[in-house]
Amino acid sequence: MRANVPIALCIATGCASSSPPSLAPQSASARRAITIAGQTGLRSTDVVAQYSPTSPVGQRVNPAQLPKPNGYSHVVAVGAGRTLYISGQVGIDRDGKVVGAGDFRAQAEQVFANLNEALKAVDANFGNVVKLTFFVTELTPENLTILREVRDRHIDPAHAPASSLVEVARLFRRELVVEVEAVAVVPD
Repeated sequence: MRANVPIALCIATGCASSSPPSLAPQSASARRAITIAGQTGLRSTDVVAQYSPTSPVGQRVNPAQLPKPNGYSHVVAVGAGRTLYISGQVGIDRDGKVVGAGDFRAQAEQVFANLNEALKAVDANFGNVVKLTFFVTELTPENLTILREVRDRHIDPAHAPASSLVEVARLFRRELVVEVEAVAVVPD
């Protein structure tokens, strides 16, 4: 059995008897994943999930027992591929100058422009991103709205990556207000 068969795939693809026929596992690896889930103590009724079978990288899984996500996926199950870890990007341009000191929107725009350049440098794009981690110095409703607006212009909300958002006391320079790191997978 392949070591990288995701257990979440089993749970999302039809372990539950009430799953629609189109979500029933068709491949041998999916059937093996069901066996793995049984061996780990999970029952087929433990998780009923909605997932996207057409995601460009992996499957985005949102178990019904968890709150409905807003612009992210609870689980991204990835099989094989080249994994990319992109360091946190901040509102600094290619010349090392801070863009929009203290301006949340300007820095969020620069952060995503920097992430885009990092992805392009390794023949990837935002469709390959499976996880985003956000660090902000002031988590206000306005900043959250801005962050979602900027993010949603770059990702496909229907195939959203897993995500975490953390408010921090400060970043490595006082005038910086947002930092985002990413994990991406490029299929073999």
